[in-house]
Amino acid sequence: MRWRRSTAAGCGGGGSSTSPAGAPPRRSSKPRLPSCRRTTAMPSPGFVKEEDRKRALISRLLQYSLVHRVLGIPFHQIDICRTTEGKPYLENGPPAFRNFNFNTSHQGDYVGIASELLCLVGLDIVCISKPQGETTVEFLKNFSSYLTDHEWNCIDRAAGSIEMLTEFYRYWCLKEAFVKAVGAGVGFGLHRLEFHHVEWSNISVYIDGIESRKWRFCLFKLDEMHLASIAKGHPEDATHSFKTTLSDVVVEDEEFYAALEIPDETFTLQTAEQLTQL
Repeated sequence: MRWRRSTAAGCGGGGSSTSPAGAPPRRSSKPRLPSCRRTTAMPSPGFVKEEDRKRALISRLLQYSLVHRVLGIPFHQIDICRTTEGKPYLENGPPAFRNFNFNTSHQGDYVGIASELLCLVGLDIVCISKPQGETTVEFLKNFSSYLTDHEWNCIDRAAGSIEMLTEFYRYWCLKEAFVKAVGAGVGFGLHRLEFHHVEWSNISVYIDGIESRKWRFCLFKLDEMHLASIAKGHPEDATHSFKTTLSDVVVEDEEFYAALEIPDETFTLQTAEQLTQL
């Protein structure tokens, strides 16, 4: 299921987990057993801007509404936790939906959510915003270590600064969707991923130089300034802490590839009122 919610807040504030507003510090982290860090019904105090508070609240509304609508669990019985890396998951979900997982993202004007019943799923939304106080080339140099030579060559071939930014954000969006799908958090080196494509369709990923046949990616254009990507992959690629929240990491190939090849739905626009009137 794919939902998105427009916040009409502009591209300047807020963001997804590691949106490129400057070279973000990436910490190393070791796999640990998940600690059940429960979400609450209110935004984190860490969100100081009003726009960020709105996005955080809508993100949580989306999570609870999704679980209620897909699994039929009453709101007061929904127990959403986070792994030590921050990956949200449903505690004590129905056995029939053994690998149900979801992912949210919020950036610029949009908050979105995607879910899968068997495959891992990651969602990332980016806003193609022009850099302030520096040229496009100067801005992109901040991220030189996060993309591969092949990806930078593709960006350099783009005609014009807007096209270069768009190409960069496409790669960034795909990388973040993968990282969020496996539950790796900020410790995963984005340079380990290299994406290949044919006019941004038939997208494939190389992980540490080896092509993976167990992942599928889709890029969506939400509007002229916003992109979204969805990553779907094999449960065995999840981090250790995230694996412990899944009921079935070992999946038969026939079942897995049947689920992997199911076409991605387009996003459905929901209002905040619709999320609460269920």
